Parts: sequence; C-alpha cells; structure tokens
Amino acid sequence: MVTEMSAPSPVEPKAAASVVLVRPAAPGASEPLEVYMIRRNKGMKFLGGFYAFPGGKVDPEDGAPEALARCRGLAPAAAERIFPGDAGGPALAFWVTAVRELLEESGILLACDASGRLVRADDPGVIAAIERCRKALMAAEAPFAALVAREGFTLDLSRLRYLSHFITPRSSPIRFTARFFLCPAPPDQAPRLFTEETSEGFWIHPGEGYRRFLAGELAMAEPAEYGLAYLAQFSSLDDLWAAHADGRHKFHGIIDRIDVFWDGFDWKTNRFPA
Repeated sequence: MVTEMSAPSPVEPKAAASVVLVRPAAPGASEPLEVYMIRRNKGMKFLGGFYAFPGGKVDPEDGAPEALARCRGLAPAAAERIFPGDAGGPALAFWVTAVRELLEESGILLACDASGRLVRADDPGVIAAIERCRKALMAAEAPFAALVAREGFTLDLSRLRYLSHFITPRSSPIRFTARFFLCPAPPDQAPRLFTEETSEGFWIHPGEGYRRFLAGELAMAEPAEYGLAYLAQFSSLDDLWAAHADGRHKFHGIIDRIDVFWDGFDWKTNRFPA
C-alpha cells in the first residue's frame, strides 16, 4: 500500500538581533550616509560568505533579570509595546543581544558609566575596560551582564532604534526571527575587524552597496539587500534617525512581505545615480 509522505514541519525560528551601524559620509561624498558591513566567514553554516550587518542569535542570558537590570534608555514595558506578542522571552532581550553582538563583532560598546554618562572611548581607562569586556565575553568567562557590571557599566539602549523584522523562509533548515536596529556610530569608537566569525569589515555607501549587490559583486540575503536600498533613500543621518522615533519597523517579512512608507518602489531596479 502506498502512503503519502507528509511534508516535514518547518524548523522553529530562533530569535536574533542585528545592528545597522550608520554614520554621515564625508563632505562632498556621492551619498550622504555610510553603513558598516561585515562578511561572514565562508565556513559558517548559515549564510557563509554573505555580506551582512553585525548580529547573532539571542542567548538565554540576554533576557535574564541580571541583564535587564543593567539596561538604561528603554524600559522593559516600552520594549514589550514595540514587539507585541513576541514569544520566547522578554522583548528587551533583543536590545541586549544587539549591544552584545555589536561588541563581539566590531568592538563597539554602547554603555554608560556608574554616573549615567556615556562612556568615552577616547579615555584610555575606558578603552582598556571595553577590551577586557570583549575578551572575557569571547572567552565565555561569564554572562555579558556580569562582565558589564564588573566594569561598572550599564547598557545604553537609547542609541538603538528599531528598523526591521525578517523571518527566515520556512524551507530553510536554519531559521531566525531577526530584529534589526539602527545605531549611529559613536564618534569616539570605530568598528574593528575580528575574525572569529567575519572575514571583512568595511564602510560603504548604501546605494553603492545595493548597486554592487545587483551586479552580483556582493552576496546578500534579503535583510541586508532591503536595508541598503532603504537607507539610500535618506538625505541625512538626522532624517533617518527621526523616521524611527515612533518605534515601529518600516519594512518586514521575507521577499513577498514588505511594508514601507512609500509605495511602488521596485527593489530589483537600480534607481540610484551612478
């Protein structure tokens, strides 16, 4: 007797967070903004060799009470309102993951000191503290919140604003429900390349990055592709930052579910000036 094989159930997506680090371009540049991108090591199981934004999966410790207590700039209740109905843990954990992953993959730490002032990485003592924190984090010496507390820091979530939400297609054997956050680059900190997970790190104009994607020069998944096209529409960092003051994402989905504040934009047509 022949029986029909049932289709395998989709893999449950894991929570993840990424950071879209942006800065104003130099005066006279062809575009007003630059965005920081990395290239994932080719040997990685998920999107190996692809160009992306710094990020990774949400660890259980990112949503622990100790981690949430080390946060400032966004209350847990406000985070829950931004991500209504998000299962699996406190919404604020996505912000903690974003800060942690940015430190892991670029060496930038969004933090305040014990008095509540933004840390200044032009201070040699702060530089040393950030280096100690990242080194211990990569060595898995303790949870991120404990390492931050050891240096007397709190996580400054006010420097992140929600950008987009993407869920990996159901057919993928590895799936994520990923939240993307905008972050203006701190003027006193510069991203650095660390090769545990990445082989390249560089600043690029969003429009230029999108054109290179269309030309087949930069392999990207939809979140990076759409993110670059989206950023290229803005005339300044101030305009981009202000557009996200409402806490709502401006586009989301996979490839067939896009919600943006303009209509009729063709994502596959190069509309940017040469």
